[in-house]
Order: sequence, then C-alpha cells, then structure tokens
Amino acid sequence: MLEEVEHWLATRSWSVADRPLHRILSAKQRTGQTISVVLPALNEEETVGDIVTVIRRDLVQRVPLVDEIVVVDSGSTDRTSQVAAAAGARVVHRDEILPRIPAVPGKGEVLWRSLLVTGGDIVCFIDADLRDFSADFVSGIVGPLLTDPGVDLVKGMYDRPLAGSAGQGGRVTELMARPLLNMHWPQLAGFVQPLGGEYAARRSLLEQLPFPVGYGVELGMLVDALHLVGLDALAQVDVGVRKHRHQDGQALGRMAAAIYRTAQLRLARGHLVRPSLTQFERGEDGFEPRTYSVDTEERPPMVEIAEYAERKVA
Repeated sequence: MLEEVEHWLATRSWSVADRPLHRILSAKQRTGQTISVVLPALNEEETVGDIVTVIRRDLVQRVPLVDEIVVVDSGSTDRTSQVAAAAGARVVHRDEILPRIPAVPGKGEVLWRSLLVTGGDIVCFIDADLRDFSADFVSGIVGPLLTDPGVDLVKGMYDRPLAGSAGQGGRVTELMARPLLNMHWPQLAGFVQPLGGEYAARRSLLEQLPFPVGYGVELGMLVDALHLVGLDALAQVDVGVRKHRHQDGQALGRMAAAIYRTAQLRLARGHLVRPSLTQFERGEDGFEPRTYSVDTEERPPMVEIAEYAERKVA
C-alpha cells in the first residue's frame, strides 16, 4: 500500500461514533448547510418505506439534520412510490425530470437527474433495498462534510453479510473493483466499500462530475473525484452492518462488466469497441447464450445543463 494511502487511512477513515449527533447538528446550525437525502428506487416497496420512516423520525422530527428526503422512482411496477410517499418522502418520477433528454435505464441516470430536483448543499445517496436500516448511515456519512470543510465526498463502509457469513458480501467489489483500483488507481486502495451505494458529497463537487448511467456510477464517481479534488478531500466512515437483497451470479456478471467498462473508459478515452457480455443459461436444448450490451453511456457534468444553470440563477 502506498505511504500516502496509509496516511489517508489514519486521517480520513472514521467511525460513526467519532462525531456524535449533537456535534454534527451544531456544525450544521453554525454553517447553515442544508442536506438532501436521495433514494434511487426501482420496485423496492418492501424496504423503501422503512428507510424513509427511520430517516424522517430520527433526523427530521427528533433532530433537524435532514432538510429533504427525495425518492426518485425509475419506473417501478409495484407500490414503491405510494409506500415512499406515505412514509413522508417527496417522490419524483425519473421521466419527469429533464424531459427533453430521454431517460435511459440505470442507477447512475437516476442519481444524475436527482441533482435537478434537490436543493441541499450536501447530497446523501442511500440505496432503497436496505434492511434493518439505521439513521447512522445518513448522519455518519454527512458528519465529516459538516465538520470538516476540506472533505468533499464521504463513502460509507460496513460489513456485508452473505448467507449468514460476515464479510462475504460485496463480491463484485472483491473480484472486479478492488483489483482495478489497486492496479490503476492505487491512491483509492484504502476504500473498504468503493462500490457502496451509501455516500454523501457536496453539491459543488457532484455538479462537476460526469455520471455513468448504470452500475459503473460509483467507481466512476470515485475515480473522477480523485482527479478533481484529490485524495485528501475524500473520506470514509464505518457505519456498522449493511443488510440488503443480494443479486444472483449472472446479475453480478453484468454489473462487473459495466464497472470494467467504466474503468476502461477512464484509462483510455479513445474509440473503443462497444462491448457486450455473453452469459449462459440452461434451456431445453442445453446451455443457451444470452448476450447483453455493456455500453456505459455517461451524462455530462450537471453544470453543463442549461436547466440546472437557470435553476441556480433563479
């Protein structure tokens, strides 16, 4: 590990207990910064309501830390929107945001568009499939942004149990993302959960970043933030244990391919062949190929979008 990373781990890796809630709240009141929590959601009716309820109860009603909770629904066919709204979130449908640019499927697309419908100086992203959710996930990762003006982006780190075994989750992280980062961006080797969906950043940073529209958004954002603001402006906070729905092996393969493609584009911004990934499923006549596109379209920095600039002026 680089000496720079060892120093970073000692100075930019914290526990949620390092910043008690009263200290975070005092910093918010002193600085006047506002906080938006965004949940990208697709068919998450079983979990999204509980997450919104906890955030609203613990960080809006009990203490005034969070200023708005926004669920961006990316085309759910279940009751995700109704459940989220009933729990107290403002629900916005992806296709209603910036309609002049047709939306494409993907988590990164939703996160990018969320910048247009939120107002917080700090934007906190939380995945909508978490179980046994704790408000520490929010307060823990926004804490450094409120107390330390030199920090621009904070990732959550946590245990990810799989099938009852601690530390076995995050298979794409261990098999794809971590090797890529260690080999090509060793300054980022200290991140425990580089692909984790729970992180917060200053709007002033997010609006300058391109957003891969799909699964590559977390890796792309981390790499681009490193180049834009430097390692010392990035941090991570231990928030405990993350429980969520796990993907099957083939879905993980598609995720890994998109992440590799995102890395590839950042390593060589040339004319690259549009990639695809072929996987196999057993059918009546044996194993049948299924081919998926791994195109990782990216959205430009939000500051380049006219509607966003007009909103800021207004």
